[in-house]
Amino acid sequence: MKSSVFCFRPTSPGRDGFESLEEVKSSRTPRSSPYIKEKCRNLMAWIGKGGHKHYGSSDFSYDPMSYALNFEDEASRADELPSLNFSSRLPATPDRSPDIKHLGETPVPIRREVAVKSCLAFEGIASGMAELDGSSSADTLLLEIHQILNSCSKSISGGDFSHSQTSVSELVSFLDSVSDAAVSEPENGDAKANAFKILSEIYQFLCSPSLDHEILDALSFELPKSASKFAGISPQCLEIADNVVRQFIQTCSPRDMLSILCEALDSTNKTVKAAAYLSPLISGLSNVFLSIRRRHFEQIKVAMPVVVKVVKVISSEPDSQDTELKTLFDRVVVNALSIQTVCTNMETGENGKLRALIGLYVLQILALVSVSANHLQFALRLASLLPYCEDEEDCSRFSSHVHLGASLSVILAQKYDEFARTAKLDLSALKTELQNNQTKKWQAIGMLKHIFSSVDLPWEFKRDAVDFLLYITSGDISNELDDEHNDCSLYMTSIFSALQAVTMIIIYTSDAELRKNAFEALKRVLGDIPNSQRFDILKALIKNNDSSSMVAILLDLVRGEMHRESTLRMSDKALEADSKSCQNTLFWSTSILELVESVLRPVAGGPPILPDNSDAVLSALNLYRYVLMTESAGKTNYTGVRSKNNFQKAYNEWLLPLRILVSSIKAANKNDDDQLAVDTVCALNPVELVLYRCLELVEENLKHPV
Repeated sequence: MKSSVFCFRPTSPGRDGFESLEEVKSSRTPRSSPYIKEKCRNLMAWIGKGGHKHYGSSDFSYDPMSYALNFEDEASRADELPSLNFSSRLPATPDRSPDIKHLGETPVPIRREVAVKSCLAFEGIASGMAELDGSSSADTLLLEIHQILNSCSKSISGGDFSHSQTSVSELVSFLDSVSDAAVSEPENGDAKANAFKILSEIYQFLCSPSLDHEILDALSFELPKSASKFAGISPQCLEIADNVVRQFIQTCSPRDMLSILCEALDSTNKTVKAAAYLSPLISGLSNVFLSIRRRHFEQIKVAMPVVVKVVKVISSEPDSQDTELKTLFDRVVVNALSIQTVCTNMETGENGKLRALIGLYVLQILALVSVSANHLQFALRLASLLPYCEDEEDCSRFSSHVHLGASLSVILAQKYDEFARTAKLDLSALKTELQNNQTKKWQAIGMLKHIFSSVDLPWEFKRDAVDFLLYITSGDISNELDDEHNDCSLYMTSIFSALQAVTMIIIYTSDAELRKNAFEALKRVLGDIPNSQRFDILKALIKNNDSSSMVAILLDLVRGEMHRESTLRMSDKALEADSKSCQNTLFWSTSILELVESVLRPVAGGPPILPDNSDAVLSALNLYRYVLMTESAGKTNYTGVRSKNNFQKAYNEWLLPLRILVSSIKAANKNDDDQLAVDTVCALNPVELVLYRCLELVEENLKHPV
């Protein structure tokens, strides 16, 4: 039962996220190559600044201390992963050859064995170059890539930092130009073929058994990003890009690749197909998670917010193609499942924090994949991970996507029995509890606001959420409410946001049945709120709504509440506790006149804009007329409407300016036969009718003041 109610827990302040990571006192032994040392410094500087781009808030943020764990002392784990220890991977350094002097350069010592390896790695390339005559564009590109790779290999192996940096930059620029050409011209078959050949050549180069590890390490900073830009060109290029990233993960330190892939994910740009670009990198992270042997929680915690942030941005872009998004979502789900595998392989008692982290991650991923037309297939694969959510006692401090995912898990369980079974969610017990527990019901309403207000979700989710809300608000418990024991002030903000989102559904949906159900849900939720807060909610909804028709509906609800209170006051039971009734209700008070004034004399001053706001004006006039007639008939003045000052204010500031405006607009359109003029006059006719009745009542009372 704990898991099923998790989605609708109350918010509780005072917690600031996961406990702080313990301070890392040791630093990792720097790499031997000057090029790699410099790249490490650049990467750490990027980490400290938070990356290149920011796409809004997320549940986590880059933690420099978490990244520092990726650069701990390598010697401390040499016995654990000898193949990843740089000193064990490099051959013994032989005697140095005599310094080779270059024009205008400092002599650079070159290791003979490294140079021999580099030559062996390029024997196949050299033989291939001999067969190329440069007669075609493909041959020209292949010749150029061979020359650049040869230059990179020699400069990195020789320890020439300046030249190696230039060569790697040249390689990246060349690959970007090839991928950009194919992406910008999707119908160009030659550009696609050239891209595939160049990327295949890169992969063949990286797989050479004689290639020195120092070269791989140096290229690992840039090539995963460059190769991923080819992913959107064709399925074949996506496969090769996956292989390139996988090759780096297999040959380089997984901890290094974690930082490199996070940096590549965060550098998504508009020159490539972003959804396709992310796919190889996210798959690479899945492999990295499975390869890491220590500090799983700290390192996975670093990567999760990066994935969530970029996928959130890409999935909300209107130009993202469904096929690419489907591939991306599939890999994000696999990414979550890989974390589950890591958690399963950990010893019991050590995976508590990681289980809680998986729960938060899954809720956000569930929210992201729900925008897809194929959301069910992804949701079913994630459902098995939802029980992990019960390990996190409070998700109040996390972003709206966590709450959205939690709400969607309940709605999906209501819609699909298979999802409920896989997620182990007892929906019947949850619904019964929400029906019978008013506090938990208010919490649930606050959670559902994330579905109601989402602009990315399909309308079917809003429809299902409204149905769920109708179910948990069925039955009449409003008469049992006691303001002293059912104070919802703690949930006022979330309830208001939920009701405001429901009004947006009423305004914008084209489905008549959904509009009807949403209005019914709105009335039921308002009915469950104690009187002392109900008026404040309605007042806030009216003042924060730009739709004239919706304002008119809300004012009619206020009038209905006043009629109910008036009826109760006149009954024998209400008369016995008249003083208490008048003390606890705010509907028959001076606040009503403030509400009418907000429509008839807006904050900007002057009369309202007509005919745009004719619905709201008509409803406000009817409310004023109802209050005045009721107070006069009962010889009461709860609202102050019958005081001389309020009569004069209503007459001079509300009604007379409105009469002048209505008369001038009708006169201007009286002789026009076009449809707009006819519609304008028709909209103002009922306003004019009620307006003149209000003027008569006020003038009569001014002659005989109370």
